[in-house]
Amino acid sequence: MRTEPLKKKDVTRQWFIIDAKGKVLGRAASQIACLLTGKYLPNFTPSVDGGAGVIVLNCDKVVVTGDKSNQKIYKSFSGYPGGLKTTVYSEMMAKKPKHILRHAVRGMLPRSIIGDQIIKRLKLYVDGEHPHIAQKPIEFKLK
Repeated sequence: MRTEPLKKKDVTRQWFIIDAKGKVLGRAASQIACLLTGKYLPNFTPSVDGGAGVIVLNCDKVVVTGDKSNQKIYKSFSGYPGGLKTTVYSEMMAKKPKHILRHAVRGMLPRSIIGDQIIKRLKLYVDGEHPHIAQKPIEFKLK
């Protein structure tokens, strides 16, 4: 038996829906990244974008362990001298709760054009509703 590599024309996308309420940030992000890249498929090919689409609900209710809510820092740099801005996790969760999960998942994806295409299939929602009924998403339970 031989496994044939996946070709772009043979890609069929599934959509998964995940409820992130009460889930740990890093563990949820790694499973979401696995679904987005397609590593769960038996014919996974790194050079082909064959992963699924992921809809995450309640992304503002994700939790972190330990004292990371006070210690974890998000940085942004404008490129100018003195242009470094830092934000603590708890402040970022109050301002932009979607950014936290997107930042965690993006760090686990390839740093290439394929990674840019993959992150576009991640749909984040703060509440428990989404407009993606037409994609017929399958419910996925995080471990």
